Amino acid sequence: MSKPLLLTLHRWITLVFALPLLAIIVTGLILSFEPLVQVSGTMGPGIDAARVVELVKRYDPDGKARGLSINAASQRMTLQGAGTPAIDLATGEPAAAASGLSDLLLWARFTHERLLGQAWLVTSSTIAMVTLMVLGIFMGLPRPRNTLSGWHKGTAWFALPLVLLSPLTGLCMAFGLTFQNGAAPAGGGRPVALPEAVRMVADRHDLTHVISIGTRGGRVMARIYEGGELRAYAVNASGVTPLPRNWPRLIHEGNWSALIASPLNVVTSIALLTLLSTGLLIWARRKLRKRRPRAGGQAAVAGAA
Repeated sequence: MSKPLLLTLHRWITLVFALPLLAIIVTGLILSFEPLVQVSGTMGPGIDAARVVELVKRYDPDGKARGLSINAASQRMTLQGAGTPAIDLATGEPAAAASGLSDLLLWARFTHERLLGQAWLVTSSTIAMVTLMVLGIFMGLPRPRNTLSGWHKGTAWFALPLVLLSPLTGLCMAFGLTFQNGAAPAGGGRPVALPEAVRMVADRHDLTHVISIGTRGGRVMARIYEGGELRAYAVNASGVTPLPRNWPRLIHEGNWSALIASPLNVVTSIALLTLLSTGLLIWARRKLRKRRPRAGGQAAVAGAA
């Protein structure tokens, strides 16, 4: 395949998917900070399991909540799906309105996973992103130049492992590829109610490090930070069992090591944003160059007349 044809394909794919890619990259940049926000939320005073169980029963007597999330730093607990406000663990009363950071992260995650409410749009745009990178690789190595095109190609090649790994792991998540190195634990008999799940998790783990406990994928799961890594545990009548690591998700979300992976994801998002913006600017400048001679020619004709 000739280089002009590769360049044409590269350009048109970029133009067609420019807006969806922009939304995905920007929301990805916002979500890059989520692991650091979550880790900072685990740095707080100890949390009493009995207190959490009492509040769950008080605010969700009918057991409608799908789960709960805990922020030890702010001493807040949120019941998911119960229609109740955040709860202050110290007073047991509805907590005061928090900053908009949690709402921003929630919006970013929904948009990142379901752009305009359509998961297929995110998946197809991610495939387009990978295609653009593959086309760029086949177009050859860049020549160091202090030009817009030089910066575009230099950024692509310098950050290639990061910018290629990010969409590839995203596609693995979309298609359910986990590369888990062990079998998931079997269901342990009867389902576990949320208050019981809290007690079981608290028996083996510090609740300050717990991000959430709740039903996901038809089973009760707990997500707990351990040594900077967000681990997933299955909670059932048999106990609290660690689940095999889902490496594509850990890498894509930056949860394998919050202090290292989160900054790397920020760099990746900035690199992707740079590639998209410089690519569009290069196209726009070329279009303007083609139009200027025509405009000049028309002016000359008008003057001669």
